[in-house]
Amino acid sequence: MKIKTLLLLGVFTLFVSFNIFSYPRDDRVLSVLSVNFANLKDGDKVTSPFKVIFELNGMLIAPAGEYTEGSGHHHLLINQSFIGKGLAIPADVNHLHFGKGQKEVELNLTSGIYTLTLQFADGYHRSYGKELSKTIQIEVQ
Repeated sequence: MKIKTLLLLGVFTLFVSFNIFSYPRDDRVLSVLSVNFANLKDGDKVTSPFKVIFELNGMLIAPAGEYTEGSGHHHLLINQSFIGKGLAIPADVNHLHFGKGQKEVELNLTSGIYTLTLQFADGYHRSYGKELSKTIQIEVQ
């Protein structure tokens, strides 16, 4: 009986140690840094008003005005390309800031073809560059 108990205990200990040591403790380490449009893809046709939902992988969302490494907030650029890494994102009708940590917006655009660029930036609105941007083209009917 002692041998069976010891064998069972040994197998259980081995199983637990494989599970403990084979998985990283911080899931963010494994995440590929990226932003994306959750509900739109390149070439979509939409009617105004329409919702734009933002996705983020590998970083945390934090409000503007505070700098915390590995965090930031979304910006939506209309008919603009990505902003180079470290450059401040302007605030105007073509550069929308979501400094409260918002993850979506409802847009009301006139008919036409638009380029939308999702750009992630730090708490001081400094762009994380092309790596954390995503550009698509949509048609508003």
